[in-house]
Amino acid sequence: MALVLGVDSSTQSTKAVLVDGDDGTVLDQRTAPHPPGTEVDPRAWLAAFDEATGGLLERADALAVGGQQHGMVALDDKGEPVREALLWNDTRSAGAARDLIEEMGGQQACADAIGSVMVASFTASKLRWLRDHEPQHAARVASVLLPHDYVSRYACTPDAPAFTDRGDASGTGYFDTAGGGWRADLAEAALGHLPALPTVLAPGAVAAHTPRGQVVAAGTGDNMAAALGMALAPGDVLVSIGTSGVASAISTAPIADGTGTVTGFADATGNFLPMVTTMNAAGILDLQARLLGVDHAGLAELALASTPGAGGVSVLPYYGGERTPNRPDATGTWSGLSPRTTRADLARAAVEALLCSLADAVDALVAHTGEEPRRLMMVGGATRSPAVRALAPAILGRPVLLPPEGEYVALGAARQAAWALSGAAEAPTWAASGTTVLEAAPTPGVRDAYAALRDAAPALP
Repeated sequence: MALVLGVDSSTQSTKAVLVDGDDGTVLDQRTAPHPPGTEVDPRAWLAAFDEATGGLLERADALAVGGQQHGMVALDDKGEPVREALLWNDTRSAGAARDLIEEMGGQQACADAIGSVMVASFTASKLRWLRDHEPQHAARVASVLLPHDYVSRYACTPDAPAFTDRGDASGTGYFDTAGGGWRADLAEAALGHLPALPTVLAPGAVAAHTPRGQVVAAGTGDNMAAALGMALAPGDVLVSIGTSGVASAISTAPIADGTGTVTGFADATGNFLPMVTTMNAAGILDLQARLLGVDHAGLAELALASTPGAGGVSVLPYYGGERTPNRPDATGTWSGLSPRTTRADLARAAVEALLCSLADAVDALVAHTGEEPRRLMMVGGATRSPAVRALAPAILGRPVLLPPEGEYVALGAARQAAWALSGAAEAPTWAASGTTVLEAAPTPGVRDAYAALRDAAPALP
């Protein structure tokens, strides 16, 4: 039995799972925290890697790392960080992103070049910020890695070259996602000089070996690793409900959406991973529970006591602005309140609004991929809510598959490690178990009321 180690080096922690490479059974797992903040000394991730993989790494025949996307790890000519890494959620580079888009000829030209419209999270925008605000650091940059590249390289023999994969590379802002290669000219334009970039490896390739001789796979970004861990295939759509909401799909064709609604990433298998992200997701339920003075169980109980349409109450839940649609200055809007409105209606309206927002994200994916979902899957902490489970298939208008809870980023990295170890043409097939099918009669009227409120709200000029 071959054992493989999957590592999730996320924003908040490192998680490591030891997996049976033949069938995907998780045999052991450990975790270690990361420092807080939007800029972090990347060497802290290496310490967390050592802690989380201790007792597991020596048992594995191969490993791979899935990591937080986009972050900037800028290294000098000795391979040491020139400053703390800027993470994906550091927004100081928003102005730099706008500048780069303009220099590239506008949003559609940007999407045509890299697959997505540049935003503050992308590595290129952070390099431009570094050039403009810390020129003394920018001048010392000899190479640039993504967070997962940096951790992967640490696990290898000292002579191993830096490497990455097309999935994570597609979120840098200087990678031709459709063509599959670096855009060195864009990296140079962002930083002011051309840094060394890691080799982009093919899916399933062996990247290097550890000092113990274990196989190291290329690794990938966290969203790509999660898709691999859940064995998503073309036609599948995954809805994730966490701090943000994400709808992603596996597509065989690249996406170039100049509106910025759909980001056109690559995946870890040779296909593409278009994504739509909302800023407001589980926080909608957090706020409503607080306003009603209940916990999440109480909120769900209230919501299920109301009826579809929440007694005529609709909510536009753009409490902190919104990304999809692009309304950064928006606030939450409630409509349809009357003397007949009950606490149960208020609870249900919040749950319906969350799911309507995600349904809009799924619609955007369908519009740009041209494919109706073959399967629609739902994951994330908010899926523990009985109300979310009950209302999701009704509002999304189709059956929803609810996989068992798990560390899917780490599991996807483990599946990639097993793929590299086997030398096969495709990733191994691991049988899924424990998936729940959620079904309900569609309630299109709920979405119609939500759409009317959404479309009546002021948009960007």
